[in-house]
Amino acid sequence: MTVLHRFSPVFYAMLRIVSGLLFACHGAQKLFGAFGGHVQTDAWGLSGGILEFAGGLLIMFGLFTGPAAFICSGEMAVAYFKVHAKNGTLPIENHGELAALYCFLFLFIASEGSGRFALDRLFRRRRSLR
Repeated sequence: MTVLHRFSPVFYAMLRIVSGLLFACHGAQKLFGAFGGHVQTDAWGLSGGILEFAGGLLIMFGLFTGPAAFICSGEMAVAYFKVHAKNGTLPIENHGELAALYCFLFLFIASEGSGRFALDRLFRRRRSLR
């Protein structure tokens, strides 16, 4: 066990919050043209933008974290194989490293749940007090 192990809940919350925020920013690029992005009007771009923006916010706030992260993981797997894989075998060759990383990061978050600092935990606590 490392010295930093006692901070694991805080570090996990930071990982969830930052990755959710950054993912929501990708969705904002597609939906609103924010952050130097371009508004996507095709079905794939629009659905991807909605999933990334909404899913990223849910993950960031820790609300329905498991299902949201699982869906976002699947979206990134589809994005990798639909967009990137046809341009080369390895993610470093086909510029799919971010899609692959988000895919496995969100799969991990889906398996771990929301963690200590999340709205899911707050709502669970309120329900148990009733």
